[in-house]
Amino acid sequence: MSSAAPAPSADGLSIRPVSSKAEKKAFVELAYRLNLSDPNWVPELKAEMNGLITPGKNPWFEHAEAEFFLALRPGRTEPVGRISAQVDRLVQEHMGAGIGQWGMFEAEDEAVAHALLAAAEGWLRGKGMTRSMGPFSLGIWDYPGLLVKGFDHPPMVMMGHNRPDYEDWVERAGYRGIKDLLTYDIPVDAPFPPIVQRIVSAGEKNPRIRIRKIDKKKFDEEAALILSILNEAWSDNWGFIPLTDSEIAYAGKKLKPIVLEDMILVAEYDGEPVAFMMALPDINEFLMDLKGELFPFGVFKLLWRLRKMRPKGGRVPLMGVLRKLHATRMASQLAFMMIEYIRRAGTGHYGITRAEVGWVLDDNGPMISIAEAIESRNNRVYRIYEKAL
Repeated sequence: MSSAAPAPSADGLSIRPVSSKAEKKAFVELAYRLNLSDPNWVPELKAEMNGLITPGKNPWFEHAEAEFFLALRPGRTEPVGRISAQVDRLVQEHMGAGIGQWGMFEAEDEAVAHALLAAAEGWLRGKGMTRSMGPFSLGIWDYPGLLVKGFDHPPMVMMGHNRPDYEDWVERAGYRGIKDLLTYDIPVDAPFPPIVQRIVSAGEKNPRIRIRKIDKKKFDEEAALILSILNEAWSDNWGFIPLTDSEIAYAGKKLKPIVLEDMILVAEYDGEPVAFMMALPDINEFLMDLKGELFPFGVFKLLWRLRKMRPKGGRVPLMGVLRKLHATRMASQLAFMMIEYIRRAGTGHYGITRAEVGWVLDDNGPMISIAEAIESRNNRVYRIYEKAL
């Protein structure tokens, strides 16, 4: 992590790359200082955030490199902003040559925001990039997009939250929105509409269809199956970056403690796995009062809450259907069946009263139609921005 730092501004504001353990710690902790007063911001575990930005811990670094910057002002002991700039070989291969990205963005004010973005852009130019795209913290499978709608309620598990000011600050820095990622709030305390129930009932009478829950005793094998379907099913989607074997293993290790067998389903057709749907309990509810810290007592609180597992909410972050079934009635039927079975498990076994599906690409017509059919509502929008360098 080394790069020439931009010259200080007229008011003494300077941007410099993270180069020590103390600066790395300050980079992580800045988000907590700026956001803890927001009742809808969820303090992720600091250990998780530290692992996210550490080569050797996060396998994302096996195909990408990043620089992390802090913004500093004279007379202030703590930084006033942060940003990452990153170049990912897989992004170059799957989204286009010359695309560099930024993320991990936090700023006290607009001047800081613009200075940070300029520093990230300068680093990306130095790497030969011609477009700056973000935010991605760090990749599309982590925390993509800037929240532009839905500030009035906390995000669910594995979703981000930011200040409303950031939208204007980023746009006034010359960025334009190129893709929206949507989430949908779903009523789960009552059955889905009759037409959906009929579709599910018809599928249950079809002997060629089998919907099964995963076997947690074979979790590594099941995770590999699910993510192989995901990599195939999503390969034509905007922004798709395939997960590597290392990333699959890393994701599986992180998810295993919160996985509930009857809320992750695999759909088989004539004995072939052709689709899956993953729902996770909203463990963000368990993190709110920990303020990012596991020690000395947070670890015991979290373990007890995970063992008890009675969250109010759940989220469907991922689903996939093999491409050969795309745009078919079978694909929709399998999706309705899986989401109904997850609804039954969530409400009946865990007391979940609210669910969320997302994110969904703004041009994913079939998924948006499914969301509308189950009478959900779009509750949050995350926006990806781009700027020519």
